[in-house]
Amino acid sequence: MKKKTPDKNEPTGEAGARFGGILSGLTGLMEKLNELAETGVELRRGGESHGAGQERKGIYGFTVKVGLGDQTARVEPFGNIRADKTTGQAVVEEVREPVVDLFEEKDHLLIVAELPGISAADVKLEVKDDVLTIIATKGDKKYRKEVLLPGSYPKAKMRLSCNNGVLEIKCVK
Repeated sequence: MKKKTPDKNEPTGEAGARFGGILSGLTGLMEKLNELAETGVELRRGGESHGAGQERKGIYGFTVKVGLGDQTARVEPFGNIRADKTTGQAVVEEVREPVVDLFEEKDHLLIVAELPGISAADVKLEVKDDVLTIIATKGDKKYRKEVLLPGSYPKAKMRLSCNNGVLEIKCVK
């Protein structure tokens, strides 16, 4: 067996470990993209529509999040396409799950959610321990998302604003 000579362009030590972590994260991402492609094919092939004679528009997407110091990529889906628990087939649900990001600031936690077609008056917040539930409804647009917070925040200390469908919730520490 021939021994590989080290390439002077390959990172070593801590940089090499980070590089390897990024590559493993990308491998995981590619696996998730493959799963997404298979789900999309099944949905297109099946032409799923569940409801009393009405078709629903299926929306599916994902965000890829990589934090500083975290060597793994997290793929978080959003939309209203889910796998049926009994059949495993893709179904289009009435309620969409929005894209949500959390930002820890010095004096508050900022939660940003994308809710197209929604205004602040259409949003309802529920808080139980460290779980925030965002519920928004306006006409046929329905959203629901449970967000695990990094701590417990009372609802009274949450300030809500919404501009062009971008919801911002500031949780004062």
